[in-house]
Amino acid sequence: MAIFGVHRQVCYKVFRREVLKHITIEEDRFGFEPEITAKIAKLGCRIYEIGVSYAGRTYEEGKKIRWQDGFRAIWCILKYNLFCHRGKRKL
Repeated sequence: MAIFGVHRQVCYKVFRREVLKHITIEEDRFGFEPEITAKIAKLGCRIYEIGVSYAGRTYEEGKKIRWQDGFRAIWCILKYNLFCHRGKRKL
């Protein structure tokens, strides 16, 4: 089973329904991307990254990321890749 997606923080994601019904999302904000990537990988799905055209926003235009969000993302990478052992299943 293959999953097609793009750069995690760009916010474009495409999943097949049969894959998503096996995942419970716990995070929001910048923890979502590491969580969903780890959980999809643990299901044994292939993840594809596809280039997109993207122009980032400035803080004046509404950019909301802060340095603390980077720490949260690192914590989520560790949490969902090292500490959550719900069994590796293949779809």
